[in-house]
Amino acid sequence: MLSASIKSKSILLVDDEKDIREVLELALVDAGYEVQLAENGQQALDYFRKNRPSIVITDIKMPVMDGIQLLRKIKLEAPETEVVMITGHGDMDLAIRSLKYEATDFITKPIHVDALEVALKRVGDKILMRRKLEEYTANLERLLKEKSELQDHLSSLGLMIGSISHGIKGLLTGLDGGMYLLESGLSKKDEGKITKGWETIKIIVDRIRKMVLDILYYAKKRDLQWEKVDVACFAREVSVMVAAKVEILPITLTCDVDETLGEFKIDPGYIHAALMNIFDNAIDACQRGSDSIQHELNFSVQGRDDKIIFSVSDTGVGMDQETQSKLFTIFFSSKGRKGTGLGLFIANKIVEQHGGCIDVRSKPGKGSCFTITIPKQGS
Repeated sequence: MLSASIKSKSILLVDDEKDIREVLELALVDAGYEVQLAENGQQALDYFRKNRPSIVITDIKMPVMDGIQLLRKIKLEAPETEVVMITGHGDMDLAIRSLKYEATDFITKPIHVDALEVALKRVGDKILMRRKLEEYTANLERLLKEKSELQDHLSSLGLMIGSISHGIKGLLTGLDGGMYLLESGLSKKDEGKITKGWETIKIIVDRIRKMVLDILYYAKKRDLQWEKVDVACFAREVSVMVAAKVEILPITLTCDVDETLGEFKIDPGYIHAALMNIFDNAIDACQRGSDSIQHELNFSVQGRDDKIIFSVSDTGVGMDQETQSKLFTIFFSSKGRKGTGLGLFIANKIVEQHGGCIDVRSKPGKGSCFTITIPKQGS
């Protein structure tokens, strides 16, 4: 009895002799195959183009379109289809010719069930082998992609370590200075030195905390934790943090928040981190400007269509076009050894994760304006 080694596969049986079609159909259906019939090559080709059966069993000599023509057309349109040819004893040359056109096998008339089973086993083995090869190829491509990503990540990690080492060195130097002032002030009971030393230490610790958070974000990203957040309330929380940062600096903070914006859907922790990175950049730009003037930092939150628009502008040193073009490039920093080149890169990635974008307008000596646009409903 014929056994189906590939029962899930459909078979198109093509023969101009009705008796042969009926006998083979009974054997194949009994074995569990799904069988469709055609009495000539053209009818078979029409059916094939609509249904794409995995296996075709076809006679060679038929009216309208013979089996060789059918084989060639099938292989041209669907090379993965397995085709078994049926031939008479006197047609061995045609059978051999069909193998050259990539027929899987051929069987001779009168057809014995054992011969048909052997041919179908070869078909099943070939389909299974191709499937394993496709899986192997897909796995290999995945491994190559992972290897490439790992190499890129290791390369970036090397750059990050080099960049961070300079940043840490500068922070430690600043921390040593703050500690010296604090110790000197305590020993001499100098309130001015104590205050200055303690403020310096607080600033350096805040910078270290920010650097660690940036490194953690870059090293291991997490899925966004979406929450509905009141826009005005969120903006006020950000402004309070910024106000604390500029309290002892020659920077005036102004805020303009539309109180009627309602809610928007974000990951509040991530958007807060992104905005603080942008504010840190603005504060640094002001500190690198003239010490003789009071700089201005403006925070505006407005709505437009279904978007929330955050705007952070400063009167700092500004940027030229070349600096602006590299601003969100990883490890690029215009701060020299004071920066790691992670902050704005991370801010941009966070905003992009929310389906938003950051636009920058700046001129040297004229300050900068960062416009952060985020869809109100999230992505």
